[in-house]
Amino acid sequence: MAETIFAKIIRKEIPADIVFESDTVLAFKDINPKAPVHILIIPKITELESAKDINSKEYASLLADLFLTANEVAKKLGVYESGFRLVINSGADSGQEVPHLHIHLLGGRKLTWPPG
Repeated sequence: MAETIFAKIIRKEIPADIVFESDTVLAFKDINPKAPVHILIIPKITELESAKDINSKEYASLLADLFLTANEVAKKLGVYESGFRLVINSGADSGQEVPHLHIHLLGGRKLTWPPG
């Protein structure tokens, strides 16, 4: 796997506005937000480039950690009750820019559908 900006953020080599951190997951503010609340939630392991790499049940615990983190961050940032969107892009045509599995948590305004 190629070195990514997310790997550097995990190692604290470059700064990020971190809103949550555990042993397995890191959540931080997106530097180019698409909503008033736009958080990136990433696993700390770096071998998963996208959702396409979730190819066995061995990742079940990690996926649970990512979604539990999303709920905790949504509560912390005040969008849990009003609603929020979770987005996982997978591959170039989806708009994925960083080849490291990540979830976008978007909220803080009425979101439209379809997203784009």
